[in-house]
Amino acid sequence: MTDNRFTVIKGGIDLPPSIDKRDFVNAYATDTRLMGVLGLSIHWEIEKSGITDDFYQFFYLDAEEYAIENYISVYGNSPKEIHKVENTLIGGLGGKKNELTERECRIILTEFAGLNKKYEKSFPGKYDEYAFLLECEPQPDPREINSLMKKICTPIENDYQLIHYFLMRMFGKDMTAARFLAAENVDLELFNDIPPASLCKNTIDADASSESPGAYICESLIEIDITYMVAVSKIEVDGRGTVVNFERVSAFKVTPAEAALQLARPEFMTIYTLLFDASEFEMRCGSLIDEAMTTSYETGKMYMMFNKHNNHVKSRIFLLSEDVSGLLYISETGQMLAVSYSLHGIHTLESNIRKSPIAGSAFPIAKYEFKEPILYDFLQSDFYDFNDFLEFIRDDDH
Repeated sequence: MTDNRFTVIKGGIDLPPSIDKRDFVNAYATDTRLMGVLGLSIHWEIEKSGITDDFYQFFYLDAEEYAIENYISVYGNSPKEIHKVENTLIGGLGGKKNELTERECRIILTEFAGLNKKYEKSFPGKYDEYAFLLECEPQPDPREINSLMKKICTPIENDYQLIHYFLMRMFGKDMTAARFLAAENVDLELFNDIPPASLCKNTIDADASSESPGAYICESLIEIDITYMVAVSKIEVDGRGTVVNFERVSAFKVTPAEAALQLARPEFMTIYTLLFDASEFEMRCGSLIDEAMTTSYETGKMYMMFNKHNNHVKSRIFLLSEDVSGLLYISETGQMLAVSYSLHGIHTLESNIRKSPIAGSAFPIAKYEFKEPILYDFLQSDFYDFNDFLEFIRDDDH
């Protein structure tokens, strides 16, 4: 006689279709948490219908606004495909990769998934592929969280770096990271009347009114949507990577024109004519744009390249734009603009073009140095040809 009194109830979230088993192999995260973003990669060994295969998951995480912002997976072990996805999603972050355990991956992802719910952001990509990582909250203790934060945050090397990162996280309302950099008694709510903001520029000077060698006064230019403010604060650090005192001095609005003056910088540009159709650029350019962030415009496509480090945060004056090493803009008419904010940057970009597969099909026809950025004005215009745009604004000035 068969006993049917007992029923097996399967708990948790099902494995994605066709995956029968998974085993954790390894994982890493970039140490860019203090910039407000994080790249996370997890490698699994899976079994599908009795056949063993590799499965890679790549996440792009944003602590300020977008939470789990992007997700791409790769089945199989094609180095070329893995490298391409990794560069596309994580390559521009400019940090080091540190190994994580499976539990640490779950801690990170459940925290960011909470932000998706808080900000009412939909989960990206194939949610059923990573839902199992979110099903049980790990409940880490403070020591475990501190240990994990040390893995995903770049080491603090000087006072300037500490202060820039602290203000960046504080104005971005990323209090988890701000608290990691500050002593428990430091008040993080001094600018709570200001909505989440991006730190565009921060200037640090020694506080002459204090006898402490770690006392500074900061002037921060911040952007809230399309409005700008200047916030002045006093910060004291202990020389060991911790903010020990934080005071609000003032905060006031400034016009976009005033903000533009503060953010003004030269822009170097080389214009090329392409001897092939613009739609073939990505297929022909080889590794030239491997780690670039792509943005489409009505008249073409832009590829933004980032520095492989975040050393600009260690300087007395921080500019958000200084993490960009160069830009390439490809117009639909076959014109390529190579742009950088420094002579070294434009020379490097030109050299990379000469070494690329398109070298014999990309001919430089003009070089410019502008006192302030002009590329984005061109992108917002109706012009397809930059020289036509330049002639138009010159005539307009007269």
